[in-house]
Amino acid sequence: MKKIFSIAVLFFAALAAVGQGLHVGVTTGVNTTLLLDNGLSEDPRYNSTLTMATSPIGLNVGYDLTPGFGISLESILSNQEMIYEIVDVANQIRGGQEIDLQYVHLPLLLNFMNGSNAATRFNFSLGSQLSVLTAAVESYYVEAGNYKIPDGTSFADIQASYPSATQDGEQAASGEYTIPSDINSTELLSREADDFRNTEFQIAGAMGLSIDLSKHLVLSTLMRVNYRISDMTNEDAFNLILENNASQLFAEKAQLTLGLQLGVHYSFGLTRSHRE
Repeated sequence: MKKIFSIAVLFFAALAAVGQGLHVGVTTGVNTTLLLDNGLSEDPRYNSTLTMATSPIGLNVGYDLTPGFGISLESILSNQEMIYEIVDVANQIRGGQEIDLQYVHLPLLLNFMNGSNAATRFNFSLGSQLSVLTAAVESYYVEAGNYKIPDGTSFADIQASYPSATQDGEQAASGEYTIPSDINSTELLSREADDFRNTEFQIAGAMGLSIDLSKHLVLSTLMRVNYRISDMTNEDAFNLILENNASQLFAEKAQLTLGLQLGVHYSFGLTRSHRE
């Protein structure tokens, strides 16, 4: 890692010596993460909730190769949260599933920019992202109550997860079951970082505005998107592509993170609107 960092520093130092396109910056932001899982979205026991988490600090270094194209490398500390409410047949909240993750994202992006010298310019970025997990906690709990059995699931499947679950004739006819009070408010699952994959690749993109604040300072305002295939190893994903089944990647459980990012960047040359 030290060698890679040293090479990167030398590379951008060389760029600074031969051109005026080098810029560095700091960023901050907020995000919401959506779990794209057909099983959960179609399960009548689960309601997804919109959550907001922070990406409190990020570092950015980039180089504009031309007025309309550049590259950038970032390091972003990102917190991500997903919460599902568990509801009974009366749609009353009786439990929940919560996943809290923290990553260091390392996106390498190709930047496509408005080539004008206007003080405010539109830009679009796309690339790959290495994400390193630094912390993770998942918890799942449920209270006593009557619940709906999801389509395609049998009562035997329910009992495999809840051995004390019961079902009478009327419930069998209506596709329901009961969790008794002896597990009331009991946490059924708790996992931490060792149970999660610690590194993975994602698809990263962003679009927004760059605004010249002075001769050397630029304000960036971006909408960001990260797409992660969460239930596959990288090898599985590559094999699907090689087998011409890449479309299956987007049919599997995945995560989509949407965010807003604000950044201030220092340009070692003049900013666009101050160039002669």
